[in-house]
Amino acid sequence: MTPHTEKEQAGKMRDLARAVFANSLAQCTVERGFARHVSCERGVLRIGPDLYDLNAFSRIFVVSLGKAAHTMLQALIGQAGERFEGIVVSPVMPSSQIRGFRYFHGGHPLPNAESLRGAEAVLKSLNAQNEASLVIYLVSGGASAAIEKPIDDEISLEDLIASYQALVHSGAPIAEINAIRKHLSAIKGGRLAQAAAPARQVSIFVSDVPDATPDALGSGPTMPDTSTVEDCYAIAAKHGLCEKFPASVRELFDRHALEETPKSDDAAFLRCRWWTVLSNKSLLEAAKMEAESNGFAVYVDNACDDWDYLRAANYLLERLREVRRKEQHVCLLSGGEVTVKVSNGGVGGRNQQFALACARKIAKENIVVLSGGTDGIDGNSPATGAVVDGSTVMRAQAASIDLDASLKGFNAYPLFATLGDAIEMGPTGNNVRDLRVLLAY
Repeated sequence: MTPHTEKEQAGKMRDLARAVFANSLAQCTVERGFARHVSCERGVLRIGPDLYDLNAFSRIFVVSLGKAAHTMLQALIGQAGERFEGIVVSPVMPSSQIRGFRYFHGGHPLPNAESLRGAEAVLKSLNAQNEASLVIYLVSGGASAAIEKPIDDEISLEDLIASYQALVHSGAPIAEINAIRKHLSAIKGGRLAQAAAPARQVSIFVSDVPDATPDALGSGPTMPDTSTVEDCYAIAAKHGLCEKFPASVRELFDRHALEETPKSDDAAFLRCRWWTVLSNKSLLEAAKMEAESNGFAVYVDNACDDWDYLRAANYLLERLREVRRKEQHVCLLSGGEVTVKVSNGGVGGRNQQFALACARKIAKENIVVLSGGTDGIDGNSPATGAVVDGSTVMRAQAASIDLDASLKGFNAYPLFATLGDAIEMGPTGNNVRDLRVLLAY
């Protein structure tokens, strides 16, 4: 194969990886998820196998939270009609709002003043419900920061933000981060369900957490919490968090004064149900079909979920080379998220950092690696991810970009933007975790 042909083939493979990602995401829209699992006929709302006679309730109140909050509400109305009222709290504001709903522009990845105002409004409305009420929660990723109220009034917004910064930059897996968030919050870890009791309650999830831990989604505001205060103390010690927390939060840990969250035996959950209509599993199934339709033998490996990005890069590339010995054209898919412990970072995110780490390891090989987030946002950059191949190192050198410095400085986006390998699509109104596509040809 001539250098020109090799370059052309590499470009086609990068385009194919982008197509697998984009087409998979197009198959896993919130609207499609609702169409499969939610419907309404003659005033009877079906969510999964459950039926709710909407005419039997004195009041129906909808609380929609997270990056997909507006999209989920649109999908619900698309199935059941404009019969609801409620509150939307999201870090992504739509161009137009739905009548009958109050909107709050919460923060992400850090809470802001609107996060607190949204929480106050939701709690006030839920406290007003009774046994004849139906509360429908629409929960998606990004809700943890978008809506928040500290459990202790001594914790100011500034202290809350500092605590979130310490957690987000700790390198801890999201489940551990959320365990602490829950115990510092007046709404997370099942406390919204407590506020709404004894109303009938049902939660619909577009999930950006592992399928086995649905109570991690948005830090589980409507679900029994499986984490404990003892877990929080151990997590804080493991990651050296106490010295990074502000005094008002550190004091709760020092005194072991955290309040326990409601568990599965709490009476608040007797009239609660929870259903996931879209998740990372849906995305992987769509990606597998897309890659197979392009002639690739497809393998799925999610073992590196919540691993450090370097460890995940080494593991997945080793797996790709292993399965490549059996097939000529191989696609390895991996869902979930990797972690990045940032120190004085530049512009980028976990997906771009993972891709850049792979670039050096696949130099001059016929391998393409793409890593992208389904929410359209990767870290503090305009991109949602990036694609690399065996020519990335050489192309970076030709553009006078120091790849190693970009990696060390957590400054991947400028490199990918210059090379044209950043994936930019803007907020998607969806959030079902990340997808990594590795192609060997």
